[in-house]
Amino acid sequence: MESYILVSAFFIIALIYSSVGFGGGSSYLALLAQPFFALLPETIKPIALLCNIVVVTGGVIIFYRKGELKWKEIWPFLVLSVPAAFIGGYWRLKESTFFILLGITLLLAAIFLWIKPKQNVSKELSLTTLAGLGGGIGLLSGLVSIGGGIFLSPILHLINWSTAKKISALASAFILVNSISGLVGYFSAGGRAVNWGFAGPLLLAVFVGGQIGSRLGSQVFNAIYIRRITAIVILVAAVNILRDHL
Repeated sequence: MESYILVSAFFIIALIYSSVGFGGGSSYLALLAQPFFALLPETIKPIALLCNIVVVTGGVIIFYRKGELKWKEIWPFLVLSVPAAFIGGYWRLKESTFFILLGITLLLAAIFLWIKPKQNVSKELSLTTLAGLGGGIGLLSGLVSIGGGIFLSPILHLINWSTAKKISALASAFILVNSISGLVGYFSAGGRAVNWGFAGPLLLAVFVGGQIGSRLGSQVFNAIYIRRITAIVILVAAVNILRDHL
């Protein structure tokens, strides 16, 4: 029964998140970290990162083919985020520390998701600022095994960095490279091998959900409603995690 619940939930998460350029890592973690499942960080972290990779890869390909993804626009965000995500993935945290940091991260993610993007507010940021922003989010991404797009995307919307499509495209690429880097860092530090019997059905579910969501895009779902419903769900999950580990 637990397996059916997880597979169904992962499919829905992937479908919804991919429609707005996210991988769903925060929600996979929020779900897997619930005391009901009694899973360790060594089990949770690689699965969340692998699911991210599976979901956003399709979106990155679609955005690239549509011309929304250009290297000259995204490299400043990636130059520090990739090594930072590796360091975060390599860094072995105590179990209690991981869950507390995860709970705090999910609280922040809920706030960022709730924020409604402003319009007609544009601000030019220096390459140093963009690189620093990417590096900071990349480190956090590696530590708690999320892609980081859930933080980067709202910030870019608030400063009106570019069009919604380009921000979604950047978020997808950002999540992809950070998830790969964090996963490499995790295994480089001697992380436990993935239990493919447990992870396989979840990866299949997010692959199907991600393919559907990437093609539907925001044409079907209202992005603001998606963000705020997800924010509430993540907030509840964060409170449950912190309540059990503080």
